[in-house]
Amino acid sequence: MKRRIRKGGWRSAAVLLSALLSATLLSAAPAGAVDGAVPGDFNGDGYGDAVLPAPGADVAGQEAAGAVVVLYGSSAGLSPTRRKTFTQNSTGVPSSPEAYDRFGGATATADLNRDGYADLVVSAPYEDTARGKDTGLLTVLWGSKAGLASATELPIPFMPGAGWAEGAAYGSDLAAIGLGPGEGTEVVAAGRKLGAAHFEGPFSRTGTSGSRWITSEMETTAFTSFGLGDFNGDGKPDEAAATAHDVYIPPMKLNEMAQGDGRVVATGDVNGDGRDDVVVGDPEEPTAPASREGALGGRVIVYYAGSNGINNDVQPVVLTQNTPGVPGTSEKNDAFGASVAVADLDRDGVDDIVVGTPYEGVAGKNRSGEVTVIPGRKTGAPGTGSYAFNQFTAGVGGGNELDDFFGTTVSAGDVDGDGRPELFVGASGENNFTGTVWVFPGAASGPIAKGSRVFNAFSVNLTQQNGTLLGGNGLLWVI
Repeated sequence: MKRRIRKGGWRSAAVLLSALLSATLLSAAPAGAVDGAVPGDFNGDGYGDAVLPAPGADVAGQEAAGAVVVLYGSSAGLSPTRRKTFTQNSTGVPSSPEAYDRFGGATATADLNRDGYADLVVSAPYEDTARGKDTGLLTVLWGSKAGLASATELPIPFMPGAGWAEGAAYGSDLAAIGLGPGEGTEVVAAGRKLGAAHFEGPFSRTGTSGSRWITSEMETTAFTSFGLGDFNGDGKPDEAAATAHDVYIPPMKLNEMAQGDGRVVATGDVNGDGRDDVVVGDPEEPTAPASREGALGGRVIVYYAGSNGINNDVQPVVLTQNTPGVPGTSEKNDAFGASVAVADLDRDGVDDIVVGTPYEGVAGKNRSGEVTVIPGRKTGAPGTGSYAFNQFTAGVGGGNELDDFFGTTVSAGDVDGDGRPELFVGASGENNFTGTVWVFPGAASGPIAKGSRVFNAFSVNLTQQNGTLLGGNGLLWVI
């Protein structure tokens, strides 16, 4: 019988189970990690390489020590034979596998050291270190002509007396960006309980970086998601972060400015004005009938950037399944907005919004899940022309089943070099929570179901019978 990860904690779920930006998706593209790293060209061959985290994978007899599977792209797309799996048991990877470290809990890609190869940042948020239990560990796997071939720890800065170590779970989410020449254009942000760790370039293969600091003053229990982009067009990274209750673009707290809290953040230019906007997924129900927090069935909130970035007077656009043009109907506990990604899927010069609804019931199967693509628009509110995929869609492999959670994670990137980004959809509940990732091929008008590929844990040689969580667990540990 399929066992569902219950709401509550990431670690308790592990015990219960016994245990993918920009139009061209260059290595400089920002990557949010609640939805897993977007494909990056780790070996410089011109093809994006897909990142499939498996934070529940057993390693060397250690339950849920965690793994990350990299599928290298080619003109023929992805193949399970062109893969490399990384764990803390891999040669050169810092530390060693321990039960419930959750290596691969979050991932992000960017060219951090400006050598022309994308690098992969991986967290183990429940790693025990000399600084405390469940402190968390950040690892950078460095790109090269041979692919990801070396790794170093990204040392977390010291901040005594701020609850910075014991139980901090650094890397509960990650974001990374590399915008090219200039000071401060490479940034890594790592979520943690009661704040975040920030790293600014230049980065080196020895694990050094420029400035690094911790923020802990935020009134929050944990950062659930980060997004990095250029909101004001100055060529420097700007940060947006979601917590259990608020959305921040430091030093502003957006839910004090206008309606809007949320759980997951993505960035991209969804109105084609040349500046990155902030897209926030808010999958939770309202706490009271008149509450500004949450919406029936979940929502997505879009904050458009202006010439000075995102200001205090910004009025966001709110999208739900009741928005004209968006498929479906808002129903209680659908969790629309549990995952979001931003990418130019149809190559019209405007980024599109991908929304996961993992608790959506499809064809009578509760929480089987669905993913919606909402095209970006240069004028007017988005919604028109939206379309959806689920496991009941013709051409989509796999069976539509109770508690599959199709749409747990979403990302996009071009892995076959044709300039048309593929869409990646994770379903953490598939096959007794071993997890499955679908790859929808890119086409002229966006991704299509015909020819979609299915990668499950067994196809990439992760053979345990439950709890692998291939593709990641997204926000299912908090909603």
